Amino acid sequence: MKLDCIKLENFRNYRNEEIHFSNGVNILCGENAQGKTNILEAISSLSTMKMFRTTKKKECINFNEKSASIKGEFKTQNIKIILQIKIFEQKATEILKNDIKIKRQNDTKGLLKTVLFCPDDLYLIKSGPLQRRKFIDTALCQLRPNYDKVLSEYERVLLHKNKILKLSEQKPEILELLDDFSIRLANLGAIIIHYRARYIKKLSKKASEIYELAAPHEKLEIKYKTVSNITDKFADVKKLENYLIEHVEKHKKAEIATKSCLSGPHKDDIEIKISGVLATSFASQGQARTCALALKLAEREMFFDDYGEYPILLLDDVLSELDTKRQDFVLNKINKGQVIITCCDFESVKKIKDGKTFFVKNGKILSNMMSN
Repeated sequence: MKLDCIKLENFRNYRNEEIHFSNGVNILCGENAQGKTNILEAISSLSTMKMFRTTKKKECINFNEKSASIKGEFKTQNIKIILQIKIFEQKATEILKNDIKIKRQNDTKGLLKTVLFCPDDLYLIKSGPLQRRKFIDTALCQLRPNYDKVLSEYERVLLHKNKILKLSEQKPEILELLDDFSIRLANLGAIIIHYRARYIKKLSKKASEIYELAAPHEKLEIKYKTVSNITDKFADVKKLENYLIEHVEKHKKAEIATKSCLSGPHKDDIEIKISGVLATSFASQGQARTCALALKLAEREMFFDDYGEYPILLLDDVLSELDTKRQDFVLNKINKGQVIITCCDFESVKKIKDGKTFFVKNGKILSNMMSN
């Protein structure tokens, strides 16, 4: 998969810019607040149909303008595709594929496959379980369409069950519905755990190997943590379902007392250790950044295993707080597929051995050069 070019009109701080990328490493270099991350956001939006820095697309329209456009030309499986997102101040967003308007955004989601690393991904390591579940779910929803459907239904059923529990004090009779919702959650939860256990097992192996390349004297370990009474995470779905039913029955009184659903994969986590020590508590900033990057690169490898081509890797401000060896790994060892990196350090640009560098200032691509 290769992004040939992207055209921006009135998007963020860009008036009218067109960027042509190389097949390998591309660096967007410039001072802070010049528009480097805006380019990554535009590329990512063509993949997910969402902006990663805002939930409101209209906020991306340049000041004093009424519309904006993001247009990308890329190749996947040797097929050329042109995707365009038109954002309007007063009406709904339009999506065009090869200049034909598409009615449903989901029909274009994932045509351009990307893996994004941004500073917020440090929360993968340092924050609570929610961010790590979101990371796993985002990848699985792209790789396994059935998982996306099951997860969406699980979240709907979970919402209804929590409403029942919250209303139970005022309306005790509503508890008659509780067991039905608990059983349905167990049905769906078993499928979710089935997918997660297998994905995390593969992810752990790949991420550990990648981390070792960047930090040879450290060891990364990742372990899937789910409902406590599940002794075999790789059991068949029916057995997992029985585990979940057994667990929720034991916690039924506690759920009614707390008015909250306490049992199920919505409480899952992944335990991350670096050289035997919990990364959530003790990882340095450099270690946390390397660990998050290793997880993203492992996700990228999983895409390759499934589709036979690498998704485009988008790295926002990945070089800061990395030592020289880790910077060299990012710039020169990630040599498979297309990579687009933002950085502020002009000295780091000199370290790239093969690729293309763009200089960004105030929403303008001033110049570009081929390194070496």
